[in-house]
Amino acid sequence: MGHDRLVRALLAGVAACTAVPQAASAQPQPQARLLAWPQKAVRIIVPQSPGGSTDAMARLLAARLGEALGQAVLIDNRPGAGSLVGTELAVRASPDGYTTLVVSSSITINPNMHAKLSFDPQRDLAPITQLSAFPNVLVANIAVPVKNIHDLLALAKARPGQVAYSSAGSGTGTHLSAELFKNLTGADLLHVPYKGGGPSVNALLAGEAQVSFATLPSVLPQVRAGKLRALGVTTTRRSFALPDVPTIVEGGVAGYEHVQWTGFLAPAATPAAIINRLNAEAVRAVHSPELKPALASEGAEPVGNTPQQFAAIIRSETQRIAQVVRKAGIKAD
Repeated sequence: MGHDRLVRALLAGVAACTAVPQAASAQPQPQARLLAWPQKAVRIIVPQSPGGSTDAMARLLAARLGEALGQAVLIDNRPGAGSLVGTELAVRASPDGYTTLVVSSSITINPNMHAKLSFDPQRDLAPITQLSAFPNVLVANIAVPVKNIHDLLALAKARPGQVAYSSAGSGTGTHLSAELFKNLTGADLLHVPYKGGGPSVNALLAGEAQVSFATLPSVLPQVRAGKLRALGVTTTRRSFALPDVPTIVEGGVAGYEHVQWTGFLAPAATPAAIINRLNAEAVRAVHSPELKPALASEGAEPVGNTPQQFAAIIRSETQRIAQVVRKAGIKAD
């Protein structure tokens, strides 16, 4: 009898053990849910026109993400209102991982220039990672008789309000770079905003504007080809892409500094598992042997940090820009 009881106990134990996986399999596991995404194309909203640096970064990222995720990653350009149009579209999108946003550092500027935004970037967007960092560069149409910053200041003094600078739109980083310059130098320059970096550069090339504080990736080919003249970069050290071009500080404007960047975000309630997957793939992409040289060729440096680190940068930059905007008296057009 003792032997029989032992056999029955062992059989009961085996039955209990085999029942556990069956019961567990009835409930989808977190990893299984994650593996089910994505099942269709992922959209990256770019709140600027095709041809600018943000658009270029988004397209480089989309190609690598598509390979990694096994689904098409589509670019949806939605320019307007200094990137507000496209950014708000991303904020209002379903937080299911199928809509994301690649945006410039304008998201730290707009809250300080628009008193009544319909959304809060820090509250309504989930940071994924900062993708890249780069300077803006002060460039001039080659027909304009300026070879350096001293020449530009002399021209602006001789023709107050007549020297126009193009920007990617009111509230963008290219706008802020110019207004910082005006505030520190007293130069009377006329702001002519466009719907994105591409149209802004095209306007400069066409002579609709005389100068621009353009993103370096958007004008580097034209500078190297001699179609635009670079007068200075906005960072405190020279760009490795244009080592012969001085910083604006070296050009005589003490205290000047403005760094641009691109970032990857999603609607705020996007599941953390999807945010983490996108972070891992995006970080891998910007440091990949394929993308890293592509970024370097445009004067941009890859970043690729954690969502938490990127959120901290957005917070600190928004606070810093608030002080700059208030001191310079910058207002949205």
